[in-house]
Parts: sequence; C-alpha cells; structure tokens
Amino acid sequence: MRATVSEIVFDCADPAALVRFWAGLLGGDPVDRGPDWSYVEPPGFVRVAFQRVPEGKSAKNRLHLDLAAGDVEAAAAEAVRRGAERVGGVVQDEQGPFQVLRDPECNEFCFVGG
Repeated sequence: MRATVSEIVFDCADPAALVRFWAGLLGGDPVDRGPDWSYVEPPGFVRVAFQRVPEGKSAKNRLHLDLAAGDVEAAAAEAVRRGAERVGGVVQDEQGPFQVLRDPECNEFCFVGG
C-alpha cells in the first residue's frame, strides 16, 4: 500500500496567527476551523495545518520545510517583515544558498536557492 501526504501539521499555541504568517509566505487563503485548528492550501503545495496543543515547544524541530526561492535574501527579508527571525546569515554550500529562519512560534524553516 502506498500513502500520500495529506497535510503537514505544526503543533502550536495560536493556530489562527500562525496560519496567517504561513499563508503570507506560501500563498493561499488562511482557513480557521475554530480555536484549535487552522490551515492553508498553497497553490502547488500540500495543505499546511496548525493544531493547538497545551504544551509549549521545548526542542528543535525534527522536521522543517525547505522553500524554494529565486532570491534567498529577498525571501528571507520578506519573512522577517512578516514576523520570522533569521538563524544566522545566508549560507552558501555546494547545493547553493540557503537561509534558516524561525516562524513566530520558533518552528524552523529554510529558503533555498539554486
């Protein structure tokens, strides 16, 4: 049996706020489904959902999103304007440039170029 990814779900404290941040980065309209669940369905991407959990984040993510960006620096600057925080500077490796960031609830993600 093969499975497909239906959605990627982030545990968080404020689903409505986090879905607005991610909808701004990925495109699509934020959908609030009550105080405990929100999601966005970006064009050409799997649904990204946000579920309220009682416990706070206590460790580094075990999973993160890599988002393709033609201009990593410009994409990172826009994310910061929307409430993200940079983790270090833009890094250049054999695969191209990338920038690690944290969303408003400290979930890490990257913009990658190439």
